[in-house]
Amino acid sequence: MTKIKTAIIGAAGYTGAELVRLLVHHPACELVCLYSSSQKGKRIDELHGDLIGDCDLLFTDVVPHSGLDAVFLCLPHGEATSFLKQHSFSETTVLIDLSTDFRNESAGFVYGLPEVNAQKVKTAKRIANPGCFATAIQLALAPAIQKNWVQSPIHVTGITGSTGAGKSLTETSHFSYRTNNLSVYKLFNHQHLQEIKQTFQQLNPEAKQEILFVPYRGNFSRGIWVTAYFPFTGTTEMAVDYYTEFYSQAVFTHVTAGELDLKKVINTNKCLLSLQVQNGQLIIYSAVDNLLKGASGQAVQNFNLAFGLEEKMGLNLKSIVY
Repeated sequence: MTKIKTAIIGAAGYTGAELVRLLVHHPACELVCLYSSSQKGKRIDELHGDLIGDCDLLFTDVVPHSGLDAVFLCLPHGEATSFLKQHSFSETTVLIDLSTDFRNESAGFVYGLPEVNAQKVKTAKRIANPGCFATAIQLALAPAIQKNWVQSPIHVTGITGSTGAGKSLTETSHFSYRTNNLSVYKLFNHQHLQEIKQTFQQLNPEAKQEILFVPYRGNFSRGIWVTAYFPFTGTTEMAVDYYTEFYSQAVFTHVTAGELDLKKVINTNKCLLSLQVQNGQLIIYSAVDNLLKGASGQAVQNFNLAFGLEEKMGLNLKSIVY
């Protein structure tokens, strides 16, 4: 197999390092460039000690503009746009951006939520990877939106691990703040709402319902738990049957009849969904690993689709439960 020559821009951060951990063992990928202007000259296993024996590439601040088949952009929000203005790549190079910059499908980018846009991703050269909360919320609600079950504002709460805030230290990501603590941020105006509404409009042009989203900072390191609910006149069995049908071709998104907890998805690229009807409301629980299905794992899933590979290649993870 001819391996896909791949660069990671912003490889020193959480999502960039998570990509290295995935791609260094990916049978179709050859990592050739790990870009970080702040860590240039340093071996990656010096910064990320868990990679000792797996990868000893040096960080560089020089980007090869030819010979690359794939480039992952793991830069802070707002920086991917300026980076691409300063660095050009071949039209045949697949670019996968993990920031918010192109999720509105500008500049020729396709929104890379595989459960909805797999066919578009398969032919795309520019892919905008969805946000972590956006992934969990969209997968919780997409079937209901398409079926036109939602006729009123949708109530959503979500709690995310501290890695969702990125590697740079801030007051609210500091251990002393985060541990034994819980807090709300960006009430009703989280940046992921724009991409969520965009997808819902694509699934159902009549979908104009308000999303009342309350995001929480959790006191754990990784994972996202979302609870969404809205008035519903059907039964649990009806909802489960349609959700199961909707995701019948999805290799990572599953409806579970058993008890759902966050540890079931940690270190996987899965989204697990649990549904129940109670007091005239359809309640959907959605759980993902924010660094995998919510970021780097989904980026590799899109990489696999874009290069015609088996969708789960390099993503068979989960070796522990507790």
